[in-house]
Amino acid sequence: MESIQRIKQQFQIVGNDAVLQRALEKALQVSSTDISVLVLGESGVGKEFIPKIIHQYSFRKHHSYIAVNCGAIPEGTIDSELFGHEKGSFTGATSMRKGYFEVANGGTIFLDEVGELPLTTQVRLLRILESGEFIKVGSSKIQKTNVRIVAATNLNMTESIKIGKFREDLYYRLNTVQINIPPLRLRKNDIKFLFHKFSHEFAEKYHMPPIILNEQSLKYLENYPWPGNIRQLKNLIEQISVVETEREIKIEKLQEYIPNNIPSLSYSSNKHHINNENFIQRDFSRDIDFIYKILFDMKKNFDDLKNITYQLIKNNPNIHFNRKEIKSINDFFGKMIIYNKKKSIFQLEDSSKSEEDLDYIEIEEDKELETSNSLEKQEIEFIQKALKKNKGKRKKTAKELGISERTLYRKIKQYGL
Repeated sequence: MESIQRIKQQFQIVGNDAVLQRALEKALQVSSTDISVLVLGESGVGKEFIPKIIHQYSFRKHHSYIAVNCGAIPEGTIDSELFGHEKGSFTGATSMRKGYFEVANGGTIFLDEVGELPLTTQVRLLRILESGEFIKVGSSKIQKTNVRIVAATNLNMTESIKIGKFREDLYYRLNTVQINIPPLRLRKNDIKFLFHKFSHEFAEKYHMPPIILNEQSLKYLENYPWPGNIRQLKNLIEQISVVETEREIKIEKLQEYIPNNIPSLSYSSNKHHINNENFIQRDFSRDIDFIYKILFDMKKNFDDLKNITYQLIKNNPNIHFNRKEIKSINDFFGKMIIYNKKKSIFQLEDSSKSEEDLDYIEIEEDKELETSNSLEKQEIEFIQKALKKNKGKRKKTAKELGISERTLYRKIKQYGL
């Protein structure tokens, strides 16, 4: 117990939650070994502390510790970053480069967002775990490295394996020991301690008295679901510390920053995220990207359906509709359908006109259906504006858009921006 308290003080970890305590105990227990560790937890819970503790209390502590965010490195360069490359191995490789696994020889590598690794990189990583061997990009020479690997993810790895996104054999190699970090919504009793820590840190940083909460305000924070976990709480406290002149923050003021009418988050319904030790892992940046794709596909399918329906109506004058059917069709197209007896065709006309005002002429293809602004075009414009605003800096742009840097890189390549 004394060791855990010492670790908390050393790494400034706040909280007495039982699941958190167990995670720290596990980290301390495995630190003296060389087995691989997989850290599971939602985004913003503080998973990065676990590999630091493991490294610090291992025999490797006098060697390098390197943390790598696998989701932030573009797919085309990640092999070079991890394993190095030879001069001339690809365009822009003007000199030989050592990769992280070569530089960290004897030490520890923390692979954050390991679930984002491309399959080809996963094969290389598996070889290192099995034999300690790797080959630089553009080389045929086998090199050896001796590193301890700690990985972390907020994805449901079982689901990723099922859909072919992650190798099963690599998962079992990484998951020799699993450590779970609980979300903040399940650590309600720790919120007051975290608030005290952050408020005093920002008071010292900005040379002002710390903000304080009354009992009602604290209760409000404890009942908030915290989708962004500790990171969200810390950012909130910093914002309030700087913006507000009153040091006692009442519930009315808190509600301006985090409204109480937020939608209920159904964590248990999302099978794509981790369900472990009574909590579910959730990655909101990936959710946004996934939802955007679904909406785009739905919009495209709907436009296709409208075009098909329009052609069927236009080219089949023998089809007869009753008044109720015609009203439904009019609502569907936002136009009026009428039968041109002179030309023996059905026509779509602006529903704002009365039937007497209609000119009985055969209309061309429905321009509104052909030229409707797709979500793809809107997405391209949105990305272009964000890139321009951030002067082409991908990291800042990705943060503003709420997606990972790797996802942004893929979209830039996809749309030729």
